[in-house]
Amino acid sequence: MTWNGAGLLQRAPAPALVMGAILLTQLGASLAKEIFDDVGPGGTVFLRLVFGALILSAVSRPRLGGHERRAWALIVVFGLAFAGMNGAFYASIERIPLGVSVTIEFIGPLAVGLVGSRRPLDVVWVALAAAGIVLLGGGVGGGTDLVGVALALLAGVFWGAYILLSARVGRRFDDGGEQALALVVASAVLLPIGVAQGGRDLLDPTVLVIGLVVAVLASALPYSFELEALRRLRPATFGVLMSLEPATAALVGAVVLAEALRTAEWLAVAMVVVASAGAARSARVLATHE
Repeated sequence: MTWNGAGLLQRAPAPALVMGAILLTQLGASLAKEIFDDVGPGGTVFLRLVFGALILSAVSRPRLGGHERRAWALIVVFGLAFAGMNGAFYASIERIPLGVSVTIEFIGPLAVGLVGSRRPLDVVWVALAAAGIVLLGGGVGGGTDLVGVALALLAGVFWGAYILLSARVGRRFDDGGEQALALVVASAVLLPIGVAQGGRDLLDPTVLVIGLVVAVLASALPYSFELEALRRLRPATFGVLMSLEPATAALVGAVVLAEALRTAEWLAVAMVVVASAGAARSARVLATHE
């Protein structure tokens, strides 16, 4: 999927595209919190996935025929991972600040990037990231919601699974429509939760508009930006840039949502960013958050 009809994406510097994707994703998440009181995190993520599925399906037009049964089974598992990742993340940011949640969740791609590594230096990155997570989850300032922390960790687990599955799915679906199909599956999975939490308010025009904007900011545009950037960047470089996502989330949370972090929490975010950047320099791939 690309949103570059005028060639703007091709002309934009690749690092700027990555940073733009990160910023848009976090702005989408911050906007999503605005309708939590109306439809809950379940209803919000359901709307985002439904609109995301519609947008990506319209643009990529995934081919439904000619795929083996195993390929469809893989899409279902891929969609389940996508649903779990987004559902747990949105539930977590209802309880804890956006920057804290993203930082904890980032342990998923970090772990995937270090799988199989035998470099002694990577042990340092693991220890540094683990210390940062412990600092965030250990009651920093006495006010950390442990359920929110657990949900962020669960989102990270699903994110790691999503990364591992994305490569396999991409090899079986060469038409670029695997993301749209996964979103359809994820939407179906989260339908009961979305309806239970959102009810009739899911049809409120204001809520629907916000849900659509969230889908564009958090799914459609970032995916397009990252896809173009990956064509021009080495995976290690891309991974280093993506490691700035926790810090960006913390800044967006502080500016947009007034979720001010304490000094110890900023230190924890910095620890995870440094660990992720260090690990990404030697990792073969650090996949994107969709």
